[in-house]
This record gives sequence, C-alpha cells and structure tokens, in this order.
Amino acid sequence: MRKEFLPFTRPAVNEDDIAAVTAVLRSGWITNGPVGAEFESAVAAFTGNRFGVALSSATAGMHLFLKILGIGPGDEVITPSMTWVSIANMIALAGAKPVFVDVDRETLLVRPEAIAAAITERTKLIVPVHFAGAALDLDPIYEAAGEIPVLEDAAHALGTFYKGRHIGAKNALYSFHAIKNVTCGEGGMFVTSDEKLADAVRRWKFHGIGMDAFDRQNRGRSPQAEVLSPGFKYNLTDMQAALGLSQLKRIAELNGRRRQLALRYRERFAEVPEIRVLADPAGYDFVHAWHLFVVRVDTPKITRDEFMAELKKRNIGTGLHFRCAHLQKYYREVMGFRPGMLPDTEYNSDRICSLPLFPGMTEEDVDDVVATVKELLAGR
Repeated sequence: MRKEFLPFTRPAVNEDDIAAVTAVLRSGWITNGPVGAEFESAVAAFTGNRFGVALSSATAGMHLFLKILGIGPGDEVITPSMTWVSIANMIALAGAKPVFVDVDRETLLVRPEAIAAAITERTKLIVPVHFAGAALDLDPIYEAAGEIPVLEDAAHALGTFYKGRHIGAKNALYSFHAIKNVTCGEGGMFVTSDEKLADAVRRWKFHGIGMDAFDRQNRGRSPQAEVLSPGFKYNLTDMQAALGLSQLKRIAELNGRRRQLALRYRERFAEVPEIRVLADPAGYDFVHAWHLFVVRVDTPKITRDEFMAELKKRNIGTGLHFRCAHLQKYYREVMGFRPGMLPDTEYNSDRICSLPLFPGMTEEDVDDVVATVKELLAGR
C-alpha cells in the first residue's frame, strides 16, 4: 500500500504563479484591474474569440446568459444530465424547464441527434457539454440548433480542439475552479465574438454599471458610469486573474503532461476488463484536454462506491463526475424525472469514477494506481 496519500487532483501551482499573484498584491490594484483585462484578452485570443468576460464562476456565466436571453417560465433549455448540477440549477432558478438528453454510453458526450430530437417550439437555448476534456461533434449540433442559441459548456475543455480550431469559438463558458487544467482558485469566463453580447455580460456581472471598475482608456471607473439596469456582483479579482494568466502561459505543457499520464492509464487498464475507460468520439478530428480520467467500474465483484472507499483505504483518492442531474432529489420530487428516462446516462452514473490525474503525478503514480486496482479486484 502507498505510504503517502495520492489525491484525486492537485493544482499545478509553481513559483512563477506565486510571483504573479504577489506582484498584484504589491501593485495596489487587487480587484477589477489591468491584470483581469489582460487575462480576458488572453483567453479570448487562445480560444479564437474577440471578447472574454472574466467572472466569479462559470455558474455565474450561465445565470447571466439566461437573464440576457430572457429565459423564464414556459421556456425549455436542452442539456445533458451527465454534468455538474449547476446548469440544471440555473435553468430551474430561472423558472424554465431543463430538457435532459441522453449521452453516448461510451464517450459520455451528448449526440447531435439526441439534441435534434429534443427541440420543440419552446426550446430557447441548447447547452451541450464537452465532457472530461473531449470535444463534442459541434458542426451537426449547430446545424440541428438552427436559430436557437447554443452556449457551449467548456468548463472541462480549455485546450480542447475540434477539427483544428479551439472549441467554444461562438459562445462558451470556461471554468477556473481549483481542479481545472488552468485555475484561478475559483472563477470562470464567458467568451464570444459578439460585442453586444459581451457588453451585456459585463453589465450584468457588475451591478448593471456600463463598465468595469477598470477601463482600458480611463484606467479607472469613469465618473459618468451609472446603473443601466440592476445587475449582480460576479466579477473576478486581479489576484485570481494573475494566477490564471500565469498558468495559461503553460497550458500546452500542463495539458501535454495530462495526456502522457492518461495514455499510460489507458495502456495499463487494457488488461483489466472490470475497469472500462471512456472511448474517444469517432468520426472527427479533435484534441483532448484530459481534464479528467474517468473509468467505469463494471463488475459484480464490487460497486463503484465500495471501489472508491477501498481505494481511499489504500491511500488513493478518487472523484465522482457525476451523479446524473435528473435523478437528484429535487429533480425527482419536484420536476418528476424518473429512473429509466436516460438509460445510457444512468448506466454511467452508477459506475463512473475519476482516478487521480494532475501534472505533478509521476508514471510510477499511475502504475501504483493500476496495481492497486488489480490487487483490489483480485481479492474479490
């Protein structure tokens, strides 16, 4: 058994990151300032967009997008259930109805045909999810959507490419939570090439004021700035942005290391039939960001929950991404969702487990996890 605990994840913070945050602390401008503006521009450029709007979280971005579109009672929003509950929660809080669609059993990505089949005259938004860092098949999704807005949930997918271009080249939300490939501790960003939409998100995220506290021309808040409409307080601080900006400069290195470790996992688990790794989507070129390494515990020997508990006893941490949203207590009891509605999602929800994956791991760590899993299963 391992002597030291191997966590499911650990932020890849180095001395350059620490120095970048320290510089902001010494600058005298620690909240909406020049570093935040630089971070917005850098993420927008990296993802192929004209504008980025830094936010306190990707969830905040989802909230604002629903507000901007005026989505409310009687409206429907299509999204997979195999994702974190924040999407469904924001839809429900807006008074709209989440329309959950099933995912492909082997990739956990929503299929374009499932989206097309779910569209009704009440559909006001489609939110597909780039799961674990793999790319959705975007072209047929946008074709199925037609004039219906699409907001790509790219929380797992900074550094994910589809057919040679970065995903999220229209409207997308990225997350910089502590476990993400690039982190700000907490945080998110909305990216778009639609200037009016970017301006609307900026206004909604900072009290409804027509600009942020930092303005590139005035280097401060304009004395004429005033509330154009009531808004929220969803800004990202310069302290957080400094960490994200520093890490973004290393994203190729960070994601490259994740890929090496993930491929080693795949190779080692090929000889363990009880542990089923996710398949790559077929039929289109893409680059995986490897945010998560997800497996399915598919054996009568042990349940997924028992598997996770036993690994913890052996000093190996795991994660669960995710229990399906439509069978959470609220969505069962209040909205009437029932088991059997999304069979492939439910199959995976009962079996998925995220194994340790972060740039600071070694090849020996991967081998240790696989060896421990083999020993655990052999003893059953």
